[in-house]
Amino acid sequence: MAYYRAHHDEASTWPALKDLRRRCAAVVQEQLSTSLPLPDVEDALLAAVRFRAYPEVPSVLEHLRAGGARLAVVSNWDVSLHDVLERTGLRALVDVVVISAVLGAAKPDPAIFRAALDRLGAAASDAIHVGDSVEHDVAGARAAGVEAVLVARNATKPPAGVRVVASLDGLLMT
Repeated sequence: MAYYRAHHDEASTWPALKDLRRRCAAVVQEQLSTSLPLPDVEDALLAAVRFRAYPEVPSVLEHLRAGGARLAVVSNWDVSLHDVLERTGLRALVDVVVISAVLGAAKPDPAIFRAALDRLGAAASDAIHVGDSVEHDVAGARAAGVEAVLVARNATKPPAGVRVVASLDGLLMT
């Protein structure tokens, strides 16, 4: 995962993602000192990766949309994020998806937040960004002039003046 995180923004296209996955498998193959063929290691690696939303996420997104909110996913991810959102049932619940690898800017760069605002037709002063990283989400949102809300599922200490919720449903309790 460390190798993937360091290189995920290189995967802005499907061929580039295929190459990144192969390189990640090579790292695993080397670290495990396995004689398994690289394609088998890659298949096992990909089969082991599963994503699911936290239980409250779909209902919170549905509630926010029903209230008129326009929603964006702003993520440091590769080109496959649309597929992941489809498989988890979240894609239909958001209006915009901004992917760092595709845009060429990653959180905390304010450019990725501005891209989401532009696509939503929203002003920074009318938006909030909810995320789980002080370094990427809080700092990036603030740099873009967007109010940040920190989801601190693991008791992450926020900077002064940042609203904290224990889970996404905390957004509905204001």
